[in-house]
Parts: sequence; structure tokens; C-alpha cells
Amino acid sequence: MGIEIQQDHFRTADYPLFKRRLQQHLTALEMVMSRPGFGLGEPTIGTELEMFLVDREARPVPIGPEIARAAGSPMITPEMGAFDIELSTKAVALAGRPFSALREQMRATVEEIQRRAAARGARVVPVSILPTFRRQDFHPATITNLPRYRALAAGLCRLRKAPFHIRIDGQEPLDLMSDDPAMEAANTAFQVHLRADPDSFARVFNAAMMMTAPVLAASGNSPTFLGHRLWHETRVALFKQAGDDRPPEPETDWRRPARIGFGTGWVRDGAAELFRESVALHEPILPVCSDEDAIACATAGGVPQLHELRLHHGTVWKWNRPVYDPAGGGHLRIELRALPSGPTLDDMLANASVLLGGILALAPTVTELLPSFPFALAARNFYHAAQHGLDAELVWPSEPGAAPKGVRARDLLLSLLPRAEEALLTAGVDAREARHFLQIFEARVEKGITGAVWQLRALDAIEARKPSREEALRAVVEQYLAEIGSGKPLHAWAIPG
Repeated sequence: MGIEIQQDHFRTADYPLFKRRLQQHLTALEMVMSRPGFGLGEPTIGTELEMFLVDREARPVPIGPEIARAAGSPMITPEMGAFDIELSTKAVALAGRPFSALREQMRATVEEIQRRAAARGARVVPVSILPTFRRQDFHPATITNLPRYRALAAGLCRLRKAPFHIRIDGQEPLDLMSDDPAMEAANTAFQVHLRADPDSFARVFNAAMMMTAPVLAASGNSPTFLGHRLWHETRVALFKQAGDDRPPEPETDWRRPARIGFGTGWVRDGAAELFRESVALHEPILPVCSDEDAIACATAGGVPQLHELRLHHGTVWKWNRPVYDPAGGGHLRIELRALPSGPTLDDMLANASVLLGGILALAPTVTELLPSFPFALAARNFYHAAQHGLDAELVWPSEPGAAPKGVRARDLLLSLLPRAEEALLTAGVDAREARHFLQIFEARVEKGITGAVWQLRALDAIEARKPSREEALRAVVEQYLAEIGSGKPLHAWAIPG
């Protein structure tokens, strides 16, 4: 999805040519996916983790590209913000001890990033939005000086033709304008990739859309931005608005769906319809064409790279999205993008274990639930979970054909955990492995402690003895880092004061 490009200026003629190539790639994709046996294989999972780099004052420091260059590893890459850094893991089999295997990969890479940051007087913070951000941290130079990110920023501005409006309600509402999409860099995530067979893709994807909200409710980790107390997972609102390419005053009486959003409806047939949707509804931003004749490649029995389609789809940031990967004969994955960065590796992997277990538990029967569970309710659940965390009232289908019922996120999660565990065991996950990570999640839910709740309680306790909100938020970050360093998962952290 993060295909590198070498240019950031495009001719007017590049866009219609790129659009024609996209249509060809959609045809080639369907040709490849229609082959018997395409994409079949054992389920695997992989992860990506984005983090912030800060100085001794817990303020963002723009050395992400420098650290990535020094590391010289494809597993450590720069992100859109110059003060961001991303690590990736190699995929592992879902059967066995997948979360421990991912944890070891992540731990080793995080430690390498920490060493390189420390040599430059910096530290690494895995948190969804850095509490110490100031308004002056966001400007054109915030965006990493690489062709891909320069072109992304320019493309969003070209399509929007107006300043970006950030308006987020909450305890202390925020309302501001920005001339550029630099505030996209204020958001970091923990993304999980799940390989899915083409034949079961629709069921698995729809199950992911259902499970995302309740797991997000227990994972929120960004309750403040620019000193304002906002949503439990403010990143959901901020990311959508900071990169909204739609003009504020459309030329028609309808608006196309947002480029960053939850989705438009349940998947009916498979992954191809989601790729077609992204092509139909969203204008190209990076019209870089390759030399591949994708249809000829597919006709000859090959596996096309589909560079243009993958490049375009990587600029449509749905919270769950399909991935076509030509490697190893080609396969499909679902990129689960809603989970936040932080606090600890164990907490993030606990979130992943429940999300994956819940998806696997729901997928076999999800089609029977959908007629009585409109997609609008799943979208509502997602935004309510982001705003209110474990206290959110979610709507959930009780059984096929029955009306959905309202239930508090905390209670829903506790009722789903046994099913998630059973599904992981059925998928071959080691029983002790599954129990370890599910217990971390369960303890957090039972205590009502999420990253957002901890940050807000810490802010309440610290602010009373600090001269300003800014100083208090800096102290929250310092305590947050100290607790991560203790090796304890979030539910065992102390609250300052």
C-alpha cells in the first residue's frame, strides 16, 4: 500500500491516462481472482505500528526520515509526518503462537528505533495522538519531504480547493481551519493484516466491520488534541477531517463519500467490489503509470502487479480495506486500520487478538445477521465507540431475523470474549497464547481502563499541581512513558496522584 514514487508533479494528461489504467486493472484483477485456487492458503497475520518521536521536553521532533535512512531496513519507514516513524512485521501463521511471534518482531524493531532516536536525543512514544502537540506544529514543513508525501498533500489540496476545517465536539470542543493537510500527521495507528481466501472474503470483511466498533471502544488512546479534551479516540474524527478532499461547497446537491471513512455498505460479493468502489468514488491523487500490461499478463496466466490500482487504493483510507498482494502467486488481505497506537505491545496485541477472534467467530453466520442489521448501525457503532469508549451504547444483532438491541460496549465485549477465544482455538492458535492476550484485554474492560481513560485521569490528577494545561500534558506523557517502561500492561498502571 505504501508504494514509493519518484515524482510529485503531474501533467493534466496524466490523470485521464491513469483512470484508464485503473479500469484495465480492475478487469485484470477480476480475471485473476476468478481462477480456481487463487489466493487460497493458511491464514496469516502481520502488523504495522506508527509512533511519534519526541525530544526531552516530550515535544515532537522531525527526525523520522533520518532514522529510517540510518536503519536501512524495509521494516522501518518514514510516515507522512516528519516526527512519525513506522515499523512493519513479516507475516506469521495464525495457527500456533502468532501474537508472541509478532511481539518479538515488534520488540526488536522498536528497540532499534529507540537506540537510533536516543543517539539523537529523542524518544519514541506509541500513542494515538501526542498530547503535547501545539497548533504551530502543523504546517507544510510538517509533511515528510519525500515525493509520495509531497504529492499526497498537494493532491488533497488540489481536490478540496479550500482550507481544511477541523471541528470536533467533546468536553472542550475544537474548531479551527488549516490551509494544508498536515494534521493528518497527528494520528498514528496499529494496523493488523489478515489474509482471507477470496471465497470467504465478503463474510470475513463484513464480520470485521461489525467487530471494529466494540474493540475500538476498549482501545481508545487519544482523548486530547491541542490541549482540548475531545473523544476517547479523537484520531477517528481528526484523521477524517484533516484529509477530507471534498470541497466544502459541492457543485451538486449530494456529496460523494469521504475518502477517509468507515465505508458505504456491506460487501455483497467479494473484494473486487471494494476496489471498484474506490476507483468510482475517489479521484486519483498519485497518477503514476507503470509499463505493465496487466490484462495481457493476466490473460497469459501470470499474476499482474497492478501498480496503479494498488497505488490509488492506498490513497483511499477506509478504516478497513482490502489489499491485493501479487507476492507468492497473489492473495488478498484485510487491513484492519482502526486500532490505535499504544500503549504497550501486549495491549496492542491483546486488542488484535480480540478483534481477530471476534471476526473469525462472526464470519460463518454473519450473512444471516445482515438483513436485520443495517450497515448504518455498524457505522453508528464505530463513531459512538470512538467518541465514548467503553461507556458507548452500541447496537448489536441478537440473532438472525430479530431486531438489534442496545448494549453498553463493556457488557457486549465481555459477552463476546468466550466466542472470540473459541474461534482462535479453532483456527489453531495455542490455548495458552490465546488466553494470555485475551486476559489482558478482559482485565482492562473489567476495570474500565483504556488508554484514553488513563490519560484523562492522569491529566485530572496532575493538572491540579501544574501551572498550565501544557505543563500537565507534558507530565502525562512522561508518566505514560514511565509506565510503558515498567513492562506492565495498561490495566496494571498506577494513576498519578
